[in-house]
Amino acid sequence: MFVVHDHRIHLEGEPLARDVDSPTVSALLADGKTCRPPVCGTVYGTLLNDRGVLDALGDAVHAVPYKAPPKAPVLYVKPRNTLAGHGARVVVSDDEHGVQVGGSLGIVIGRTACRVSVEQALGFVAGYTIVADLCVPHASFYRPSVRFRARDGFCVIGPAVAARRHVADADALRISISIEGKRAFDASTSTSIRSVARLIADVTDFMTLSPGDVLTLGVPHDVPVAHVGDKVSIAIGAWTPLRFSTTSKEGGER
Repeated sequence: MFVVHDHRIHLEGEPLARDVDSPTVSALLADGKTCRPPVCGTVYGTLLNDRGVLDALGDAVHAVPYKAPPKAPVLYVKPRNTLAGHGARVVVSDDEHGVQVGGSLGIVIGRTACRVSVEQALGFVAGYTIVADLCVPHASFYRPSVRFRARDGFCVIGPAVAARRHVADADALRISISIEGKRAFDASTSTSIRSVARLIADVTDFMTLSPGDVLTLGVPHDVPVAHVGDKVSIAIGAWTPLRFSTTSKEGGER
């Protein structure tokens, strides 16, 4: 099982994650400390789960070869090389196009979930975290591009996992993406086509989710694009924001 009693955080340089309260998370990060991802499993991204994203595609979803909106969740994997933690410096190799900053709710699985019902689904959730699901801007859909979505550092997670008991309604959380010097982008998990429980039920109908896995609820429509040198902050609800910055390839890793 993957158990979170309060807030799980894994500070850079420490061998193990800690389980602390929310004020301690804020205090630990107050002096600029960086973190490792607070999760240990596979991260699955979800496409086309936001009403605005699907609406923006218009008639394209009815074109060949699919001819209709998806009837099952459209997933992709964010492999291990993409994982980064709070305070990371993410390399943007093509500054002309930049990197799309998809702020998403991360659903952290607490116990093995296979063919669970909507009614049971939340009982399989250990907690929630913030996921910066990054990608090179591109127009493809249905078939997520590994080339554009699986670059090093393109999945920043954290800074902590909040236990499920702290989240009264995961389907009504405010999402705010801020890029320093620009107007903040605001969204909500309420615009999701599938709720948290429905998404878990639909995904586990065809695959098993394991303890520590993360399933993103999906990226809102028209999220901002960051360029080299930007400082990015993503906040969900009242949680401590997830922060990272972007650098050029010459700038190297943290």
